[in-house]
Amino acid sequence: VTVGRTDNMFTKYTFDITSVIKDDSFIEIQFSSPVSYAAGESRAHTAYTMPPECPPPVQKGECHVNFIRKEQCSFSWDWGPSFPTQGIWKDIRIEAYDVLHLNYLSFTPVYVVSTQQWNLKIVPIFDVVGSEPVAGQATVTISELHTQQTYDLELHPGKCSPELLLSISEDVTVETWWPSGHGNQFGYNLTVTFIFEDGYHINKLAKVYFRTVELVQEPIVGSPGLSFYFRINGLPIFIKGSNWIPADSFQDRVTSDVLRLLLQSTVEANMNALRVWGGGVYEQDEFYDICDELGIMVWQDFMFACALYPTDPSFLESVRAEVTHQVRRLRSHPSIILWSGNNENEVALAKDWFPVPSTPKEVYFQDYVTLYVKNIRDIVLSEDQSRPFLSSSPTNGAETVSEGWVAKDPYDNHYGDTHFYDYYSDCWDWKNFPRTRFASEYGFQSWPSFSTLEQISAPEDWSYKSNLSLHRQHHECGNDQMLYQARLHFKLPKNQDSLGNFKAMIYLTQVMQAQCLKVQTEFYRRSQSEIVDGQGHTMGALYWQLNDIWQAPSWASLEYGGKWKMLHYFSQHFFAPLVPVAFEEEETLYIYGVSDLHRDCKLAVSVRLYQWSSLEPVCVHMTEPSMVKAGSALPVYKEFIPDLLKRCGNCTRQRCFVSFYFTAEGQLYEPVNYHFLSSLKKAEGLQTPQLNATVSQQGEVYAIILQTTAVAPYVWLDVGDIPGRFSDNGFLMIQRTKVVMFFPWKLTSTSLLTAALHVTSLMDIYAGSLP
Repeated sequence: VTVGRTDNMFTKYTFDITSVIKDDSFIEIQFSSPVSYAAGESRAHTAYTMPPECPPPVQKGECHVNFIRKEQCSFSWDWGPSFPTQGIWKDIRIEAYDVLHLNYLSFTPVYVVSTQQWNLKIVPIFDVVGSEPVAGQATVTISELHTQQTYDLELHPGKCSPELLLSISEDVTVETWWPSGHGNQFGYNLTVTFIFEDGYHINKLAKVYFRTVELVQEPIVGSPGLSFYFRINGLPIFIKGSNWIPADSFQDRVTSDVLRLLLQSTVEANMNALRVWGGGVYEQDEFYDICDELGIMVWQDFMFACALYPTDPSFLESVRAEVTHQVRRLRSHPSIILWSGNNENEVALAKDWFPVPSTPKEVYFQDYVTLYVKNIRDIVLSEDQSRPFLSSSPTNGAETVSEGWVAKDPYDNHYGDTHFYDYYSDCWDWKNFPRTRFASEYGFQSWPSFSTLEQISAPEDWSYKSNLSLHRQHHECGNDQMLYQARLHFKLPKNQDSLGNFKAMIYLTQVMQAQCLKVQTEFYRRSQSEIVDGQGHTMGALYWQLNDIWQAPSWASLEYGGKWKMLHYFSQHFFAPLVPVAFEEEETLYIYGVSDLHRDCKLAVSVRLYQWSSLEPVCVHMTEPSMVKAGSALPVYKEFIPDLLKRCGNCTRQRCFVSFYFTAEGQLYEPVNYHFLSSLKKAEGLQTPQLNATVSQQGEVYAIILQTTAVAPYVWLDVGDIPGRFSDNGFLMIQRTKVVMFFPWKLTSTSLLTAALHVTSLMDIYAGSLP
């Protein structure tokens, strides 16, 4: 007897087996090929084509993924393989009940501004069997808030969802949940007890949080368009972070430890947000639990990406069930601050990514509105009024709505969020980047470390143009683009030893990626408080991408397995809560003070000019203290560069560089930042340093004392496959001695670390000394 069929990995299925189960019953499950299923659904859609039919050849993927409600990237993507899995990927169980069953239980905080009082909306969703109503009571208790309330219930047959409103006493102070870096992630233990006729009872424990979120889109003085920023608990927050993709092609390998490592690394890099990208999966409960705990805000896409989708009745019915289930499952999490309908499908329509001359464009516009507005949006608004909804990303937000849900230019810098990629313009020139309201995708590729690649390769693979290097690169011209961008500012290594050259190229692509993202992210952060030519007030920077799905070149800052690339170490600095950033315009050096702090700081800037040939500064200038205002980015230093070079004596752009940091009452405020006055391939006086390191244990961590004989750019410490991270890495070393801490993720020893430790700086890759 067939009791049910499934066609959507993102929803929960329940089948009534009451009439068919026997003492000797067994369950048989038959699986269809997802590739064949998708192809069949595509063939059946005869009215008009639904592009794209297949991924680009470089992705080596499968076709028609938009016809199956399955992890879209499992058919391949430009950073991942084609592994269209099939099977049972969540719990399966038999449940027996003869009165009722609790399917969902959610908690939504509501702040009443007029009374300055918190309420908590509690929504249990029951499946009531039988033909008669079931009476009972629900008692809700939050002991820490001295709050308890009892409600009478009458549950009618079928799906029943009473709303319980819990009023928090005005006499108690409610601690709110804050994003990382802005306060505590305080939660309260709540108990709900349901007692029904005949003594049947259900007892549930949960952690509940109180916070508000607003997406502010309003006119800006001096600029056309609208603002686009988030207010959490009434405070404007600059969103700092990255984009999350599935952590593995096989979800059963994404364990608690894997999630904890990746998400802990997120906050350790001074990020406060992740965008769960719409081509992957709605993550498991524990992902959101950890984000709640760590203060990681989540921009949650629905799982539609880079394609047009059908809107036939069966597809829409499946999507409606999916969206309803996911919103009910996830709406209690304070970390989720936004629902977004899809990834890049509005811009795909607006910019004709998939031209289909035989079909009127209006047909696809109607399909788009039907799917994302009349179905997904309507369900979200009915199920969850506590957080904003966007129809797509990128989008013009409120302007997109006014234009009928597909804006003429979804990349308009005066509205909403933008995605931006440019691999051929000079990434050291900030003028090449859009002064957007919110940068939700941007990035550059790099290769993962040799120790990560070594796990899946053989010696014949260890060159930049090997079959493996070409096979694992799924982005068109990706390997060449990395070298093109690196060549703009660095000499390429000419080491004749194949393995040494491969390691040098890996290192150089990571240097390039980290420096490119540094320049671009600092541009976004310093643009938050100003309008230039009608553009600016940037209030978000989410680079692409945080993590990897396999061992391959990609845009990630965390390798498969969690090892930090150079970019992730750079993120610690360019996402620091208080940081000075520099840029040039018309031969003038500007330094801005960027602050996420909640208080003003009176700080001076120490500006030092160094020659590449010396560890001693040529000259030091200390500014008068000025106020760096809370939650802002404002200029704190300005000097005409020819005057600066002249004042410092024997300096030219090629011979010298600038280092600078904040100071107050003699105390240095990390991080120390730098600005190069020329490309490093034109730098004069750079020497190959002698770098020596000694390792000692200090409790559960290890101290590495590093010594250099010369200025050393991009000093990189690597301990191979010993899991852990350093306190700093990829840095510009301008002091003779520096102490770096190593935090192991598993037990290790001083002798193991000493044997594994390799230290590389930029000049080493030209001297042929890479191990």
